[in-house]
Amino acid sequence: MTLLRSDAEGPPMAEGTADHGSADRAAASAPLFARVADEVSIYEVSPRDGLQNEAAMISIDGKRRLIAALVAAGLRRIEITSFVSPKWVPQLADAEELARTLPAEQGVTFSALCPNARGLERALAVGLREIAVFLSASEAHNRANINKSIDDTLSVFSEIVPPAREAGVAVRAYVSTVWGCPYEGDVDPARVVRIAERLIDLGCYQISLGDTIGVGTPRQTHDIVRRFLDAMPPERFALHLHDTRGTALANILVGLELGVRDFDASVAGVGGCPYAPGAAGNMATEDLVFMLHGMGVRTGVDLDKLIEAGNVAEQVIGRPLPGKVHRAGPFRLRRQPTRD
Repeated sequence: MTLLRSDAEGPPMAEGTADHGSADRAAASAPLFARVADEVSIYEVSPRDGLQNEAAMISIDGKRRLIAALVAAGLRRIEITSFVSPKWVPQLADAEELARTLPAEQGVTFSALCPNARGLERALAVGLREIAVFLSASEAHNRANINKSIDDTLSVFSEIVPPAREAGVAVRAYVSTVWGCPYEGDVDPARVVRIAERLIDLGCYQISLGDTIGVGTPRQTHDIVRRFLDAMPPERFALHLHDTRGTALANILVGLELGVRDFDASVAGVGGCPYAPGAAGNMATEDLVFMLHGMGVRTGVDLDKLIEAGNVAEQVIGRPLPGKVHRAGPFRLRRQPTRD
């Protein structure tokens, strides 16, 4: 039996089993969206995942403007940078200065990606209280992305996650290529669950499951999410879906219906993955918030201010951004002309 635990969040939880037949019959008789949570949490990734691949260098003042606009819109979980070597990601060479000079915001958690123990040292030195680690569910993508096998990467994490937890720093983990790999094709969901369990055993509080190349479809998402719900409660994992082929919101709806309450997004849809050919298009935060609010799901985000943040992102980056609500605006009733 696998124990899923977090020292910061209560006693161990035993892996459960599920009768899929009974669950499916119960689901068929339940009203559509009956299990959708009243409130969800959005993890904003645009300052890191969104900006890291921009060819033109973005000033630190521009990054501060973007982060301030995201905070003003009501986002409370924001990944601001990555403590990787500037040789590999020049766009994030200002990681220390940015993290050190951002004003503390009540109720807001700033986090950063940390690939190794040196990255953790840098994050601790600037006082961050949350970090993230990352790996892929496929060997080929993991080697292309960080030049290590999955097992070797998990060994490196043993030098990051426990020390971070001992320092009072929360750790989140990304697992990429869950829905498919550009080099290997299909990825076995059982393998992904095993990787996630190892990450939780190390001390990660949440696993972000990535559709890195945007190939996921609703039935596939249903299968992946159900497998995870059999292994752990919904707060232990989040969905990080790319909209490369226009299916991100459809897959999010499936997750919502099954009880998922945490989603990653990037304002105005900026960002992608440099080691996944064709993987442009993070889920746009505005598109996600527009849909959720229309369904009566609370996010704590002000959509109008979020659209303003998307405009700031566009100004800072210096090119049009693809988010649909960013481009179309929120829905407004048109006033009928009046006659005297």
